[in-house]
Amino acid sequence: MRVPGSDLDLRLVGYFTAVAEHANFGRAAAVLHVAQPSLSRRIQRLEEHLGVRLFDRTPQGSRLTEAGRAFQPQAQALLQAAHRAELTARDAGAPREFTIGYVEDLVITHAVRRLRQQHPAARIRTRYLEWNDARALTDRRVDALVARAPLPFPTDRLRLAELWSEPRVLVVPADHRLAGRESVTVDDLGEEVFPQCPNAVPQWSDFARLEPRPDGAPARSAPIDYEAFEDKLDLAAEGRMVLILAAGDRRPQLRPGLTTVPIEGIDPVRVVLATRTADTNPLIEDFLNAWPSGEDAFRSR
Repeated sequence: MRVPGSDLDLRLVGYFTAVAEHANFGRAAAVLHVAQPSLSRRIQRLEEHLGVRLFDRTPQGSRLTEAGRAFQPQAQALLQAAHRAELTARDAGAPREFTIGYVEDLVITHAVRRLRQQHPAARIRTRYLEWNDARALTDRRVDALVARAPLPFPTDRLRLAELWSEPRVLVVPADHRLAGRESVTVDDLGEEVFPQCPNAVPQWSDFARLEPRPDGAPARSAPIDYEAFEDKLDLAAEGRMVLILAAGDRRPQLRPGLTTVPIEGIDPVRVVLATRTADTNPLIEDFLNAWPSGEDAFRSR
């Protein structure tokens, strides 16, 4: 025996709600990324299945019929119920714990909140990590890591997904010769001294020191030992070295005596979500989708 509505195609219901919302087949087709004739055929299939006409087509667009107006709230409720059922099933089959690591001054609150709203039954935790904690992912202390790339450790067993990018700035004392300029280029930095980081992979070190330079000359290195990032800020404030950081890094702004200058003509910093290559945890994809995209992500920090 056929159960009424048992073979109702939810995709067709979704197409209906889009046309109803935009009151125009052309606009709805553009939003759905389908051809208008294809959308019209799919709505016709839904009408044939229901045995009623849902829209009156007019030169100005489309108008819901009485049957369409009655069907619209039920269609929306049906799609919402299907979405809730999907999330419930995924939560039941997904790991109940998910730990997100983050480094430096990166703010992950917005995306974590959205993930918790999507998966209220999951135990989602955050953990602050040192910038060079290479083993956090491989040791499974975290399931995902939000960090700035290039990472200072090998990534051959990791999967990286870009969240957003940030331009880079030069960090100098307020009385430095380059302070107050609108911007600088690599050519302006030939005489400046940069910190060394012998424990980082060469790719990270080269990126932080703007090497190789266009003229082939190596960056000058500061013969100074330091243990923490705050030590580097102090040394920069003393005028003993300069730093290159992401424009979104707020830590220099909290240190009296320092200022930043935009650097032109160099690659930006990419903020990435790093996960284990073989990890199929569905919460990873949902966490990735919880972030705003591109420039919106950078501005929302």
